[in-house]
Amino acid sequence: MKKIQTPADLQQLYESLRKLMRIRETDPNPEENSDFTSPKEFQNKSILLVCGRGGCKASQSDMLIEKLQSAIRKEGLEEQIQVILTGCFGFCAQGPIVKVVPDNTFYVQVKPEDADELIHTHFVKKMYLERLLYLDADRNQVIRNPEQMSFYKPQMRIALRNCGMINPESIDEYIARNGYAALAKVLTQSTPEEVIQEIIESGLRGRGGGGFPTGLKWQITRKAVKSPKYVVCNADEGDPGAFMDRSILEGDPHSVIEAMAINGYCTGATRGLVYIRAEYPMAVEGLRTAISQATEYGLLGKNIMGTDFSFDIDIKYGAGAFVCGEETALIHSMEGKRGEATVKPPFPSEEGYLGFPTNVNNVETFANIPTIILKGADWYNKIGTEKSKGTKVFALAGKINNVGLIEVPMGITLREIIYGIGGGIKNGKKFKAIQTGGPSGGCLTEKHLDLPIEYDTLQAAGSMMGSGGMIVMDEDDCMVAMAQFYLGFTVEESCGKCSPCRIGNKRLFEILNKITSGKGTEEDLRKLRDLGHVIKDTSLCGLGQTSPNPVLSTLDNFYDEYVAHVTEQRCPAHQCRDLTVYYINPKKCTGCTLCAHVCPVHAIVGERKATHIIDPNICIRCGSCLEKCRFGAIYVY
Repeated sequence: MKKIQTPADLQQLYESLRKLMRIRETDPNPEENSDFTSPKEFQNKSILLVCGRGGCKASQSDMLIEKLQSAIRKEGLEEQIQVILTGCFGFCAQGPIVKVVPDNTFYVQVKPEDADELIHTHFVKKMYLERLLYLDADRNQVIRNPEQMSFYKPQMRIALRNCGMINPESIDEYIARNGYAALAKVLTQSTPEEVIQEIIESGLRGRGGGGFPTGLKWQITRKAVKSPKYVVCNADEGDPGAFMDRSILEGDPHSVIEAMAINGYCTGATRGLVYIRAEYPMAVEGLRTAISQATEYGLLGKNIMGTDFSFDIDIKYGAGAFVCGEETALIHSMEGKRGEATVKPPFPSEEGYLGFPTNVNNVETFANIPTIILKGADWYNKIGTEKSKGTKVFALAGKINNVGLIEVPMGITLREIIYGIGGGIKNGKKFKAIQTGGPSGGCLTEKHLDLPIEYDTLQAAGSMMGSGGMIVMDEDDCMVAMAQFYLGFTVEESCGKCSPCRIGNKRLFEILNKITSGKGTEEDLRKLRDLGHVIKDTSLCGLGQTSPNPVLSTLDNFYDEYVAHVTEQRCPAHQCRDLTVYYINPKKCTGCTLCAHVCPVHAIVGERKATHIIDPNICIRCGSCLEKCRFGAIYVY
């Protein structure tokens, strides 16, 4: 492949590759899409899109792809069917996923051993393999078209537009989706100031958690006098349960590379750095491949597309420190220093990497940029709410039926996400809370279900947007223990530079330990609240300033649970072992001895066919007896 030396070369390549995508973008339901392209154009041609990332890869999607290819050869269909590895489809609860195009059939939970039957049934017998189609439990209906699934219907994929659509290892497929067209447009049709103004007018805010206006950040770096300047992509995603940025890098790395180059053109930088944790080997390898491909095509390097703009990208590896998600700590880590936050100002936009102006944006923020450039600020700022424009990617996890990666317009409610996209709570349990914003966020309750999701409303409710983690909890979860878990994570991840975070959070954690072990007092509840506010007000960086949020939000919304732990020495959710007592109801016990046999510490005594007794001084509260009792004789208090 010759280098792309001009925008005309890029356009020519795009036109030659466009047919690669047309078959995948075809909608078989013309009544729902005025831009319908007839599948007749692709008669006797099909593509199987198979997720090869994340949870699907862990569920043997690699082997599935091999088995599908083998089955295709066995049926003699090599000329008619092609198997393509893609990034994440989002519907992780139903993976591995195989999407057949152009007929838009969505097979779920496909195992390698299903490959032969799938190929034979769908392509030889010309029938749908119904047992692998998605079953909508609410409607008791089999659905083959993903656009009709409640999981996908409310979504609007901008940052995730190519995930599940293209092979992330192929730059040609990215270009076939209009990739690098935004870069060509800004280099030849716009001044840096005009592009920055477009980003400002779009209303895009930083998706890493801070929510600072992206265009304004670019403008500050543009106006900085010192040189050289740097563009940094923050890919140090460290929130428990979060996998948004990783999925974008694994499924569409070129979108981030293109956006970083656009940023470089706007801010005056000639070098970009991606700071990514080494714990993401698949994302790292995909990024390396994408950078190499872009360089080979002349889309990175010297005089990009025949202009005087030059830009290169390097990768810097993190060791998994949560604090390095904070931009000053991240920069120090890239410099080979200890990952510690520093006082701002000066801000990195004016004095960052190696002391030079540095523009830091996270992966999702960058992934929005090419689309904004191509479709315009007016198009983008009509999505979302007045103060929070566009869409947001969330990692939906926890006690919810449809675990996965979702992208929704700002302003959607928690109810729509939990009960619509998420399919409700697992096992018919009652919803209790949702943690947004990861360990720095807060818990929102049933009274917040109709709250529009946007930066300001979440903050006002005692939580935050964060990078986009959402963990759903049900009636069986203890909110005190949950706060203890998140605070323990923060204590472990604190860089230790400032006393409020280093010492204050340790004291908070000790108080929570007292409470969950039955040694807490009402005075401890007051101390929790007072100390939490002090830490928020006096910590150096965002990690410390937001670390008490799980404690403070649960104190606000679940104070009765704290009181029960303290005054009654009781955990209402039966999750705190030291506050849980197992006992046997003599009226229901048949003396079958099964509970005694499974008890690992021999805390249960009793003769066969006689009532058994649990010794609370020996019992370790493991729950084995409760699980095995067939007569409902064992209770937990």
